[in-house]
Parts: sequence; C-alpha cells; structure tokens
Amino acid sequence: METINVCVIIGFVLGVYMFVRKLNEIWYLVKLGRKAYKSLPPGDMGWPLLGSSFSFYKAFSVGGDSDSFIYHLLTRNGRVGMYKSHLYGKPTIIVTDPEICRRIYLDDEIFKPNYPNSVKILEVNGLFSRMDHKCAYRIMAAPMNGYEVLSHYVDFIDQIMAEGLEKWSTKKEPIELLGEIGRLFFKVISRIFLGTDIGASRMAELETLYKDLGPAILSILPYDLPGFTFHRALKARKKIENILQCVIEEKRKALEKEEREVESQMDKLIMARDENGMKLYDNNAIIDLLLGLLHAGHHTPSYAAMWALVHISQKPHIFHKAKEEQESILQQRLSTQKGLNFQEIKQMKYLIKLINEVLRRNTIAVASFRKAKKDVNINDYTIPKGWNNYSPKPGTFIPFGIGTRFCPGSELTKLEITILLHHFILNYKMERVNPKCCITHLPAPKLVDNCLCTITKLP
Repeated sequence: METINVCVIIGFVLGVYMFVRKLNEIWYLVKLGRKAYKSLPPGDMGWPLLGSSFSFYKAFSVGGDSDSFIYHLLTRNGRVGMYKSHLYGKPTIIVTDPEICRRIYLDDEIFKPNYPNSVKILEVNGLFSRMDHKCAYRIMAAPMNGYEVLSHYVDFIDQIMAEGLEKWSTKKEPIELLGEIGRLFFKVISRIFLGTDIGASRMAELETLYKDLGPAILSILPYDLPGFTFHRALKARKKIENILQCVIEEKRKALEKEEREVESQMDKLIMARDENGMKLYDNNAIIDLLLGLLHAGHHTPSYAAMWALVHISQKPHIFHKAKEEQESILQQRLSTQKGLNFQEIKQMKYLIKLINEVLRRNTIAVASFRKAKKDVNINDYTIPKGWNNYSPKPGTFIPFGIGTRFCPGSELTKLEITILLHHFILNYKMERVNPKCCITHLPAPKLVDNCLCTITKLP
C-alpha cells in the first residue's frame, strides 16, 4: 500500500513538473495558433517567465562552456540554423547559420535593433534611441572617425597611455589590469565628449559610478529590487544623470555668455541650432547620448585591450615580431620629434593585424539582437512579428558592426589599443598572477580575476 502511495506521489510530482515545464510552449501555442506555432523552428521555450535564461547564464558564466548552450540546441534539433527559445523575458529565435545571419543583418526593412530590457539602463528618457539612425550615427561618429579628427587625439592619448603604464609599473602589489585599462580609456572618452574642465573629482565619481552600471548590462534578472545588481545600477545611473545635468547647465550658461569657447562634443551639442536658430538638443537628449557613449567608449575597448595584452604576453614570437616593427619605426623618427604621430601609427601594419586577430578570437559582444517588424519566412520557418533574433557570432570577424550598422567608435578604439601596445611592447613586460584563471562571458568575455598581474618596466 505504501509503495502504491509513493508511486502516486512520484507520478503526481512528475506530472506537475512536465506541465509547468511545457507551460511556456502551451502559452505560445495558444497565442500564435497551432498552424503558426508549428511553423516555428525547433527548439525549447524553457520555463514560464524565465525561459532558457538560466541555461544561457550557466553556459556563459564562470567555469561554464560558452559553446554548450548552442551545442545543446544543435544536438537535440539538428543543424537547421534556427531555433526557438525564450531569453531575457522575450520569445526569441536563435540564429546560428552565417547566411541567415547575413540576411537578417542586411535587411533593415524587416529587422530592427532591439536589445534586452537590461540594456535600456543606458537610456534615461529614451529620446536618443528614437532619433533617426543616420542622424544619431553622424552625431556619434563625427568626433571619433577620420584621419583629421583622430590625428588631433594622438598627443593626449599617447600621454595618457604612457603615464598609465608608468604608474602601473611602480605598484608594489599586483593590479587588476582590466580595471586599470578602463580608467585610461575613460579619461580618453571623457576628454573628447566632456572636455577638460569638468574637474578631477567629478571625473573620478563618474568613473566609479560606471563600474556599478556595467555589470547590469545583459542581466537576466533586470529587477529594481534591493539586493539585485540591476537595482544598484539604476541608483548609479541616477547619480550619473545628475552629474551630467549639472555639467551641461554650467557649460550652457558659460557658452551663452561667451565666457568660454566651444571645446568638447558636449559643447557642440549644446550650441547646435537648426535653420531657425532653435536649439536642436535639450539637456535630456544630450544626457541620453552621453550616458551610452561614455559607457561604450571605455567599457568594451578595455576588454579588447586586456585580451591584446594577454595574448601578446603569452606568445613570445608574436611579441618579438611586433617589437621589431616598433623599433624600426622609432629608428626612422626625426630627432626633433617628440612622441608618436599619426603617420607612424599608420605604418604599424603588423600591430594592426595583431589587434584584428585578437578581436576576431575574443569577440567582445556575446551576441547581437534584432526584432522582426512583421512575420517573415526563412528556410520554411517563420519568425513571428515582434520576436527577437539572437545571433551568436564566435570566431567571425565583425568586432565593430553588423550588416548596415557599424560601431561609430571603431577607429578611436583601434587607435587607443595601438598606442597602448606601442608603449607596452617597447618598454614593459607583464606577468599574470593566475595564468590558468577561468573565463566568464557575461557581460563580455573576461578573466575572472580581471587579469591580476604585475607590470614591470624593462631596463
């Protein structure tokens, strides 16, 4: 009798488990209709509300295998190139086939960028995201691309990188290289967009606040509740917003009174006028722009630079070949010249190839996201209107853009990394404290110890 009762309980528990496990599938079956649901690619919708987010997080977190999440879909459903899933609280089609990815990336008429809700923490009012893409791109790209523009930045970037490496080499204790590089890159992007007059204390406070903001990007639990990473990030964002609001007001008053000249990109945005003399951007629009730019301008590049230093330090033959190139360039330098110039940087062919290979092998963005504007049929499978398209891209060389959309800061990032590597290769060496340290892939691939190391100046 007891055995029968145990079997009934086990059967009931299994039944409840199977029902709950299939509840997400049932929900979308009812919502889409049987015919539309059957036209979806194979896959797994996961648990109610959570979907497959925890499986995704497990694969990409510390000690996980970032390939296992996709491999699991392939082994269960075959290599069909598209799989239904549920990530970041939204129904999602995961695309793994390069040709399908290309079609989606290039078709702006049907697919538009659409990121998880957690990424929207980089917006305050949502004004900038609603701006015309071409207009927004011009605003962001203008101060970060082109020979003439970048050549003006070489001197101060050269100084920042040289001083940073010198400071690291004097530390008695190991440094977290990722964080230290982030500080250097934050100085660069802040100087370009905010100028030199916002004050050291404000700069330091902004840098600290952005450290709390970064971990919330691509958070699978973007809830504004005490104890959650997202809650802490929202508080940091509010403080950043207040600081930027004060800086904009101070600059606006000084510019209108002609007490200062237009210097930074913030100044240009403040003073921008249409044909009728009306200002183009109010404070909220400028804050929306700067909030994301200041993050992207130092966060992602610092990951790329860290991996560049790791790889070049681990491969002596590559290091020596890069050093030969740098020494050759120095030998041709005029005795009257002080520091790097843009012409010398253009001669660093091998170093640029090295950086490109690092970016290919260590793709910083985990994936790209698109949203279908209408139902679309691809390879006999339907992507429903409003569903996200998640496109993982390991091993492919698209570090700065996808399809018709290209990162406006790509050239500036390469310039920063090139100058940093130039000084490191010629004058320093790096020794990691934990050479076998694990890697985590969220929000971007990095060493768990943030590349704890010592930087030593060569004699």
